[in-house]
Amino acid sequence: MPTGHAGRRGRPAAAAAVAALALLGAAGCRVDAAAGPGLSPAPPPPVPATEDARPPAPAPSPPAPKPTPTPTPTTATPDPVPPPAPTVTGPAAPAVLMRPGQTSEQVRELQARLASLGLFGRSPTGFYGDVTSGAVSAFQRRGALPVTGTTDAVTWDRLRAGTSRPTQDELHPPTTLPLAKPDKRCLTGRVLCISKQSRSLAWMVDGEVRSAMDVRFGSQYTPTRDGAFKVYWKSRDHHSTLYDSPMPYALFFSGGQAVHYSKDFATQGYAGASHGCVNVRDKKKVAALFDQVREGDRVIVY
Repeated sequence: MPTGHAGRRGRPAAAAAVAALALLGAAGCRVDAAAGPGLSPAPPPPVPATEDARPPAPAPSPPAPKPTPTPTPTTATPDPVPPPAPTVTGPAAPAVLMRPGQTSEQVRELQARLASLGLFGRSPTGFYGDVTSGAVSAFQRRGALPVTGTTDAVTWDRLRAGTSRPTQDELHPPTTLPLAKPDKRCLTGRVLCISKQSRSLAWMVDGEVRSAMDVRFGSQYTPTRDGAFKVYWKSRDHHSTLYDSPMPYALFFSGGQAVHYSKDFATQGYAGASHGCVNVRDKKKVAALFDQVREGDRVIVY
């Protein structure tokens, strides 16, 4: 029968298919559904129950990073600034009233007061020179004051408190040094009696002193000549052509030598010298003398 024949021929084909599948299963392969219709995929091979064969544990997730705390904003507090140190200042220095180089009636009074204490060894001149500065320093040293040689308000107040007010004669003595005993040639007639010893000039009439004044003389290189002379020329506003210097109230008595006012003598004192003339430092006195002396009056220098 045809049907039976087909069934007999179909059995071997089915058996061959089953055998092929078994071979594939033994080889460990997997058949996908696409291998053929009606076939299911082979199950996975069994996993031996060993430690190594255990499925690996899932890797632990890395710990979540800790959030970085946001710093709390702070305002920087500056270091406290110390208050400025107070400036330490001493008491203000007293005002200077008189100093070297000045000429005034106040300086004359200063000298007279110092002279009354034995600190100024000459008569007042009104000029603040080295001698006056030294006398002021001695007074300051004696009174435990700052020794400066200048007369400040404190020094002046102390000096006035310790001395009496000078008299007119103490302020304006006729000469710095006492007059020398006059030469006998000066005792008669009208004479300009000039002493190198006392550095003074005395205007004398018949032995009487009418006026006296300080004088200075020439240096050793240009000395003032000694002897008896006469006034031969008067020149009120004379100017030296030889030394190009003023010689007011000049009374010429020997060659180019004369008695006259000297501004240098008035300011520098005996620190300098003349070129042979007889210098006078008191301008008022020599001006008055110029008006009294006549040409022909005698001049005695000794």
